[in-house]
Amino acid sequence: MSIVGKKAPDFKTQAVVGDGEVKEISLGDYKGKWVVLFFYPADFTFICPTEITEFSKRDAEFKELNAVVLGCSTDSKHSHKAWIKGGLGRLNHALLADFNKTIARDYDCLEPDGVAQRATFIIDDKGTIVQASYNSDLLGRSVGETLRLLQAAQTGERCPVDWKPGAKTLGKPGT
Repeated sequence: MSIVGKKAPDFKTQAVVGDGEVKEISLGDYKGKWVVLFFYPADFTFICPTEITEFSKRDAEFKELNAVVLGCSTDSKHSHKAWIKGGLGRLNHALLADFNKTIARDYDCLEPDGVAQRATFIIDDKGTIVQASYNSDLLGRSVGETLRLLQAAQTGERCPVDWKPGAKTLGKPGT
């Protein structure tokens, strides 16, 4: 059963930000902002760093849309910190530590082997999940498509296939 349209599960966890600083982050810290929460299987893997660094490179585009990006895996804060310092490099978004697997379980993206699926959630500024997507571990996601979906969701209108910012929508629901 989909969690789209439901209140986003709240969380509070340790996160690694910037070039290795650890701080506590909760979903409630971002009230009034849109949140792109992306889960990835594990630190020190092949596809994950390509996605994480692309989200980081495009962080300013998300900020322009009043959105914050949060990455999450079932790795510990220590693993995140070691990966950032050992090669991933400084990030413009936080990596949430979900070592007890509660966040991935709450967002229904925890695999039986205890790692998170490659999943993306867009949470609106009122705390409702408006978009969710899941990829096989073998398939990297498109950060550009995530941005497009965020922009579409922010119109509050029906957006047709391949809609892009500035294009005509199909109007507001109920009209």
